[in-house]
Amino acid sequence: MSEIERESMEFDVVIVGAGPAGLAAAIRLKQLNPELSVVVLEKGGEVGAHILSGAVVDPIGIDRLLPGWREENDHPFKTPVTADHFLVLGPAGSFRLPNFLMPPLMNNHGNYIVSLGNVCRWLATKAEALGVEIYPGFAAASLVYNDAGAVTGVITGDMGVEKDGTHGPAYAPGMALMGKYVLIGEGARGSLAKQLIAKYQLADGREPGKFGIGLKELWQVKPENHKPGLVQHSFGWPLDMKTGGGSFLYHLEDNQVAVGFVVHLNYKNPYLSPFEEFQRFKTHPAIKGTFEGAKRIGYGARAITEGGWQSVPKLSFPGGVLMGCAAGFVNVPRIKGSHNAVLSGMLAAEHVAEAIAGGRANDELASYEQAWRGTDIGKDLKKVRNVKPLWSRFGTIAGVGIGGLDMWLNTLFGFSPFGTLKHGKADYAALEPASKHQKIAYPKPDGVLTFDRLSSVFLSNTNHEENEPTHLIVGDMALQQRSEHDVFAGPSTRYCPAGVYEWVDKDGNAAADPSAKDVRFVINAQNCVHCKTCDIKDPNQNINWVPPQGGEGPVYQGM
Repeated sequence: MSEIERESMEFDVVIVGAGPAGLAAAIRLKQLNPELSVVVLEKGGEVGAHILSGAVVDPIGIDRLLPGWREENDHPFKTPVTADHFLVLGPAGSFRLPNFLMPPLMNNHGNYIVSLGNVCRWLATKAEALGVEIYPGFAAASLVYNDAGAVTGVITGDMGVEKDGTHGPAYAPGMALMGKYVLIGEGARGSLAKQLIAKYQLADGREPGKFGIGLKELWQVKPENHKPGLVQHSFGWPLDMKTGGGSFLYHLEDNQVAVGFVVHLNYKNPYLSPFEEFQRFKTHPAIKGTFEGAKRIGYGARAITEGGWQSVPKLSFPGGVLMGCAAGFVNVPRIKGSHNAVLSGMLAAEHVAEAIAGGRANDELASYEQAWRGTDIGKDLKKVRNVKPLWSRFGTIAGVGIGGLDMWLNTLFGFSPFGTLKHGKADYAALEPASKHQKIAYPKPDGVLTFDRLSSVFLSNTNHEENEPTHLIVGDMALQQRSEHDVFAGPSTRYCPAGVYEWVDKDGNAAADPSAKDVRFVINAQNCVHCKTCDIKDPNQNINWVPPQGGEGPVYQGM
């Protein structure tokens, strides 16, 4: 494993990530066999600290995992959906799509508006009550392999390492947590999942992974502007008709409204800033009234898997499996993935428990890979498999319209005239040189409805030790200058929603002119909210996101 002497702990099952998939897997394992020893590692300082989602939750997974939960008083599902609105926005106006035009799978009746972080905190209490060990503040930094090449455990990150790589006075080596099986539920673009996909060629024969960036704010609004249970989605302005994305407004309990904006990361224009587009969106006449006299109380951002059915990699590898958003189980038109995350965690647990009961360990759970497409997860994703490629190919108006028709045909007749469309190139390869595009002049924030990045990051409660090695690794700094800056005009300064990246002049000031030559790349890693957008969108795949020390990053509350 390493020359460093590490404490080692043995478990039957090691789970990475205390999200919906990881916690559902842990609970289901204990339901099937209370004697199994199960540990869940969570890089956030507490369960839920790094969880960010809209979120409107389809309770199908929770119903199967915890029947009878509705009779409990402490569950977080307080706000059932009462109304669905779908808006198309133009620069000055909007119109609402009739609900009868929407395919049935888009209906949110029976779903709940929630804080997914609070859902995970609640699931953690259920898991711990069954005897699951949960270790928040421990990032799984690397994998352990046996001589046969199978995964046998994970190593948590070392603590107290100085910026120059030396061991500081508070140095403590990470632990090795060994298991018969290792389940990966890190969420979108997880660092271990990325390693496993490459090592075992799990993406061979699949379409490229596709992603979006989701930005979210939580607001306390005036009672007269609050409509508990209202779910409102929109597409169109401020994005042009060739750039995929859209918004959500979810009215929770206690006069809170979650507002979010998603930009598909296959956009072409390097001058586009998802954060600035989000701020512009809130100024639309159909939107801004909700926030009159309101107070912003939370902010965060996260990459979203969008490839769906045709991009899901092979899920089993020697010694473990991928689950949830690490597997890519988000239903893009529904903007939902937590229900499939829970179902995939349960499915993985059932195949793991069966294997252990049969005396197996550290082999490949091929039965899990073979099973998922025939489950409700597969049925959910197959119906919508062409929506994303149609949107990308034909633009917002035509693409969404044809995608809606395709969903109707899949729902009514179980087929699509398109078969299964390909996604084409990866998101990073979609970015075009700056010479092909015009700069976008974004308005300055007013500090009331629209804001800058740094004041937003402050609301995310993000913190990193400044004297630790950066967790954002640039492979070739000369390439970053030669290509990311000189060819693409430094898009990292715009796609990052946290102000992590800067191109600065010789005096250390932000370079006002993206074409300026005498500049250097600055990484403000302490601002990072762990969204992983840089890992996805850098045009040369020259930035690699790895976990910082455990417990660092955002501390989301109510998100």
